[in-house]
Amino acid sequence: MLRRSIINIAQNLLATTGYTFATRMTWMERKPRFLISDRMDYVRLSSLDLCASEIYDKQIAGNVAELGVFRGDFAEKISLAFPDRKLYLFDTFEGFDKRDIAVDNLKSYSAGDEDFSKTSVNIVLKNLPYPQNCLIRKGFFPESVQPEDTHETFAFVSIDTDLYQPIFEGLEFFYPRLSRGGYIFIHDYNNDVYKGAKQAVQEFCQKNSVSYFPLTDGAGSAIIAK
Repeated sequence: MLRRSIINIAQNLLATTGYTFATRMTWMERKPRFLISDRMDYVRLSSLDLCASEIYDKQIAGNVAELGVFRGDFAEKISLAFPDRKLYLFDTFEGFDKRDIAVDNLKSYSAGDEDFSKTSVNIVLKNLPYPQNCLIRKGFFPESVQPEDTHETFAFVSIDTDLYQPIFEGLEFFYPRLSRGGYIFIHDYNNDVYKGAKQAVQEFCQKNSVSYFPLTDGAGSAIIAK
């Protein structure tokens, strides 16, 4: 009883800062595929871990990808979760493209002023545990897609570009190539700083009769399962 009271007090204090405690999967005997209790979002990372385990348990075919990489923090976790699969990384590696910003500005989607330009291919590769599995696709998406990429299938994809146009284009490219039983994570779905993320997901899913469900992670991601 005392322990519960202490936890409740701590929870209430944390709530004022925007953080909370998360109950771990106490009765799951297997170890996580990678370290979850680090500086990143617990809900997002534990969801990646669970989805990766489902993919391996069900022997879902396909490689993995991230569109919107920044400095490679989440790409590192994808690489750890899928150590035997090719990892495609699509990004300008120079920050937001002006063409995508123009769309968000025109439709008043984005109130964010960060351009995520403090990165490079080398910074990302140094973060990856299996850089030999990585295929860098540098440039404006979807122009950065190579001809051979169109024949790929994917078991897991992360889309984290913040802005409307690349999220919609990413779903248009990856969903048809997603294996049955695969997953797409879309970051910032419930992030009111980047309202275009939700708009892109809703438009794509309505157009293609696709279902999705929201996560309670830090940026309010959405997940599409095929």
